[in-house]
Amino acid sequence: MTETIIKVQKLNKSFGSKQVLHDISFTGQQGHVIGLVGANGAGKTTLMKTILGLTSAQGQITIDGQPSSFNHHEILKEVGALIEYPSIYPFMSGRDHLKLFAKEPQRPQKIQNAIAELHLAKYVDRPAKSYSLGMKQKLGIAMAILNNPKLVILDEPMNGLDPQSNKDLRLLIKAKSQTGTTFLISSHILSELQKIADDLLVLDQGRIIQKTTMQDLLAASDHYLVLSTSNDNLARQILIKAGYQLVSSSELKLRISPNTSLEPIIKMFDHQKISILDIQHLDEGLEDSVLKLLASDQKELEGQK
Repeated sequence: MTETIIKVQKLNKSFGSKQVLHDISFTGQQGHVIGLVGANGAGKTTLMKTILGLTSAQGQITIDGQPSSFNHHEILKEVGALIEYPSIYPFMSGRDHLKLFAKEPQRPQKIQNAIAELHLAKYVDRPAKSYSLGMKQKLGIAMAILNNPKLVILDEPMNGLDPQSNKDLRLLIKAKSQTGTTFLISSHILSELQKIADDLLVLDQGRIIQKTTMQDLLAASDHYLVLSTSNDNLARQILIKAGYQLVSSSELKLRISPNTSLEPIIKMFDHQKISILDIQHLDEGLEDSVLKLLASDQKELEGQK
């Protein structure tokens, strides 16, 4: 049975009269990558800060079986984090930052591992004031994973990273999760998050509107078939008459179920001497699925007013 590393129960947070988190509850299992998504202002960063004991809130937070709160957070020694922007001292080198945060045992080895894992060697001994945004981001991530924590919380970790660095980070997160590290990651780059997240929390206006796995969300999303034929106009008429749902006026794009068979379409086209020149299967991605959920939630909230 997989161990629960983080458990959040009925978390509520207000700033003055404005409530920003509403009854947030979820669990995270050992070795899982949990994606946290939502529009700007949905409460993602506030939720992460609350889990890290950086701000107080009502509710219960348990990390690796131990309670954690604003006033009692010893367990946070087992947590690594990068929230918003890394805290970088401009006149210290990257290596000195790592020395400052590294814990015994095997302190020198931990530093070398972090440098290698984030590909920092070329500039790690230079003052951080000379670093680009991407360099600072990678140093911040290195500090988050440095001590092999059980839980790593990353807020927009892909900010400022080039495509190769994005790929390197994805591979690192997957490798760490496979050895038991749990990740809670907020990102607006949903195409990247789709490639690494096991579980998904969709936040809207401080409420979790969807808790699911990435696999289940994508399986429930829309699937399309795009056809190119020797006579698209006639093919369109045939498909509409047969009851297929076309979603584009400029191409033969059909909304289908995952188990739709092509055989009936091929037979109809053959009967009319229409040749199929190209077939593409398109699946709705995480971005489209999340935007639909947020739009649906917005309509529901407006209907309650």
